[in-house]
Amino acid sequence: MMTINKRGCCIAATLLLSICLLTGCVDQSQGGANGSGESGTAVDTTNVQTMLEITDPEEKAAVEAAKKKVASMSEAPRIIATSPATADICDKLDLDLVGICTTAYDLPERYEGLTEVGTAMSPDMEIVSSLDPDWILGPSSLQSDLQPKYEAIDTDWAFLNLKSVFGMYRSIQELGDIFDREEEAKQLVNEFTQFYNEYKSKNEGREGPKVLILMGLPGSYVAATENSYAGSLVEMAGGQNVYAGTDQEFLSVNTEDMKEKEPDIILLTAHALPDQVMQMFDDEFATNDIWKHFDAVKNDKVYNLTYEYFGMSATFNYENALNELQPIFYPESEADEQKARENSDSARQKAADSNATEKLDGEDIGTGN
Repeated sequence: MMTINKRGCCIAATLLLSICLLTGCVDQSQGGANGSGESGTAVDTTNVQTMLEITDPEEKAAVEAAKKKVASMSEAPRIIATSPATADICDKLDLDLVGICTTAYDLPERYEGLTEVGTAMSPDMEIVSSLDPDWILGPSSLQSDLQPKYEAIDTDWAFLNLKSVFGMYRSIQELGDIFDREEEAKQLVNEFTQFYNEYKSKNEGREGPKVLILMGLPGSYVAATENSYAGSLVEMAGGQNVYAGTDQEFLSVNTEDMKEKEPDIILLTAHALPDQVMQMFDDEFATNDIWKHFDAVKNDKVYNLTYEYFGMSATFNYENALNELQPIFYPESEADEQKARENSDSARQKAADSNATEKLDGEDIGTGN
């Protein structure tokens, strides 16, 4: 969950919030995207308090060490948020930034005019270094690529596990402790707890549908497991992921294997450039003959998802995401079925209208990273 690193001595593991201090290095792990272990074994997500509790003593010590270091600073820490999702969390915690990511998506107004440091996956390290940051915050999904770059400059960093809503709120708690934002973090966690306790009772006792989630990239697509953010939302909503039980977030599988899984519902979303991706899916389902043999296609159970809600990283749009899944998974009337189709059509149109390709001029960018 929490990592505190000493240069030259780092114990590697999967993390919830991975922190590197120049003074020390410890790495703890408490689960994957949906609160499960990285083995892909699902855990009980019905008890929100248990899912959000941070019990590991080493992790607590790591947070305390980071908190003390920040408290000892004579000025407010200079923080860079390298992804839209991370920037949103900083905004909710009332944290000032000195640098922000380059993105086609909307960022909090308070960060308007800040120096842009490049996209989430490819920050410009010359610009990052020139801002003399004390902390760099980003999603743990990019840690393997970016950690070596951050270690090359004289700064601390933290990677947040944004692979699930639960992971996001555990990370919020830890950031609140580190940056003296305990009250802000507590309020956010309480709001989520109240929401989820009410939400989980809505579909209690219902058997969720078998679901195939396709995450599109320009020119290709992969199947999203429960260890991805989109997959964790489907799991929270009670859906049965046909590719559950792996330690991977995404799988490259062929259509013949997907057909053998015979999902009740197929969901389509975008990792990047949603305008290109949704057109790609349109072409794929129109030209690849095998899709017409899927029961989900025969029964008109293929739905586009709003890319802003079902991206690569957890965001505060999770309520909208779960509400979008409700009429898809549990239609109780023709009106519900119509609502599900209207939402799908709206999601498709939003993707087309995003003009993400034009905005980014071909840059590679992850949705919500």
